[in-house]
Amino acid sequence: MKTKEAPLVDKLYKLRRDVAPLSYILPSRNSHRHNLMYFDGTTNRALRYSPNQKSPFEDEQDKNVILEPIIFEDGFLKVPKTNPVLQWFLEIHPDNGKKFEVVDNEKDAETDLEVMNYEVDALIAAKQLGLNDLERIGRVILGRDVTKMSTAELKRDVLVYARRNPKEFLNTLNDPMTNMSATVALMFDKGLLGYRAGKDVHFNLPNNKKRMLTVPYGEDRDYIVASYLQSDEGLETFKLLEPMLED
Repeated sequence: MKTKEAPLVDKLYKLRRDVAPLSYILPSRNSHRHNLMYFDGTTNRALRYSPNQKSPFEDEQDKNVILEPIIFEDGFLKVPKTNPVLQWFLEIHPDNGKKFEVVDNEKDAETDLEVMNYEVDALIAAKQLGLNDLERIGRVILGRDVTKMSTAELKRDVLVYARRNPKEFLNTLNDPMTNMSATVALMFDKGLLGYRAGKDVHFNLPNNKKRMLTVPYGEDRDYIVASYLQSDEGLETFKLLEPMLED
């Protein structure tokens, strides 16, 4: 049974960059400078756009080839349904999805809706956070010294972060490592742990000033300590220090 072909429609293509040039010429034929090849499942075949040919494959074109540039103006290229060869050529072009893409309003709307839903969920979650959770996010994610911030400043900065990075924010709320890193940051703030010479973490207790561990060069201090406290070796240390945070 023969599959019914999709109806021909006008298509609009756009460059995939924030700032498009006033005019951009897309490579339209295979050459040493531009490798335009398409693998059909068996063979790599050279591509070449010619408006007077019925196929974008060089091996299916006759000798009366007319070359015509493919030009994006202000980042867009409109291809009418009366030029199906160019639409076919663009569909299998190696730069499709890399340098340009077809405009799909339905798909774009779905993507925008997904992002907006994430933003709404993130803002609601951020608004409902208590002070302890706000401080946790402020310490670990924002890298703020929350002891020098008012509650209003902290709420504002967390809300701004949630709006700008909704998906990451929602993932952070449920990340055990984030919670542990925040606890470690609080241990340093309360003076239970000390940091010396930019590498050594020491206990800072009345009867214990020993070194806990050395932070590898270039690694995040709180993350390394949090990883240690969640290990079998560090679990007893965590059980010792955690109750002291409530004092």
